[in-house]
Amino acid sequence: MLPVQPIGCNSLNMSLWVIQRDLLLAMRRRADVLTTLFFFIIVVSLFPLGVGPEINMLRTMAPGVVWVAALLASMLSLGRMFSSDYLDGTLEQMLLSPQSLSMLVLGKALAHWLVTGVPLVLMSPVLGLQYDLSTEALLVLTASLLLGTPVLSLIGAIGAALTLGLRGGGVLVSLLVLPLYIPVLIFGAGAVEASAAGLGAGAHLSLLGAFLLVSLVLAPWAAAVSLRISME
Repeated sequence: MLPVQPIGCNSLNMSLWVIQRDLLLAMRRRADVLTTLFFFIIVVSLFPLGVGPEINMLRTMAPGVVWVAALLASMLSLGRMFSSDYLDGTLEQMLLSPQSLSMLVLGKALAHWLVTGVPLVLMSPVLGLQYDLSTEALLVLTASLLLGTPVLSLIGAIGAALTLGLRGGGVLVSLLVLPLYIPVLIFGAGAVEASAAGLGAGAHLSLLGAFLLVSLVLAPWAAAVSLRISME
């Protein structure tokens, strides 16, 4: 049984309720969660087998490979962010709710990150060992993913809202959000490369943090507007 929607609650409580509800639904659909995680593991693990045991090459390509795999894995589940709620009528009830739709969308995006992004962050240090990354590089890689993967979910919410109910929406959402993902990819991988080169990753991580703050402010509002347009 799903959590009962609280009566007379504020927007923050509604967001927490949405997160709780989506996490419970994700636990009932473990196959979707495991598909994203296994895709990430397989993509990152295949590159060392294909490239060979050249240590210097593996260290050089590790940041880009891990980040591209995380980006693609995050995109796999974007189409499901609003689709199930759209089909069962829950999304329409959210639109009619007196609470802020932006806060509800923020809850959906955070739930998506907890289900898809957090497992990738936790697995990245283990997978990074295949590329012979140093301890410092592994820590920077984990920190960059911790800052960057929520941005992927927040931006992805906009694309998922815009393509809601469209035929072939999975392909369209990828085309919409991929250009917006590029800066996150560049600075996320660049943080690890700068750390490995001894230049320090502070600047790259600061930019990722700035992207996260901007996304937290603007992405829920943009996704809420997109949902209203898609539902009209």
